[in-house]
Amino acid sequence: MTEKKEKVLHTRIPESLDEEIRGHASQLGVSVSNLVRNLLQNAFGLVGDIVADTTNIAHTRSSPSSAPAPATEASTPVLGWQEAVLNLNGVCDRCNAILARGSRAAIAIVDGPGPRPFRCMSCLEELSDATTDQSSNEP
Repeated sequence: MTEKKEKVLHTRIPESLDEEIRGHASQLGVSVSNLVRNLLQNAFGLVGDIVADTTNIAHTRSSPSSAPAPATEASTPVLGWQEAVLNLNGVCDRCNAILARGSRAAIAIVDGPGPRPFRCMSCLEELSDATTDQSSNEP
């Protein structure tokens, strides 16, 4: 009986990503091939979980007993951001990074009803840095 060979996937990536992947593989003590294979397998599961969580949230929002329909972003200004450990998967509303359940992220505190977007910690830090830069330029 002949065993089927595994398929090989070729892709072009920037040198910086190659270095990052090789560094992570080295730290974990695994081959680059195994690391990439595991990342891809887990990514599909994570994306599936995010889609399921988003669908569940949408169904909850649209049920008759739920809160009023979310307002547009323009009508619900973000007052601030609160750091949290996520109980559901999410997506950063700024950079579209996948935020896995159990990871640290920030959730918007909004003025009134409406969506409460998530921000990854990198985008939250950039917002904080931008605010600091603006205040240091004021007279």
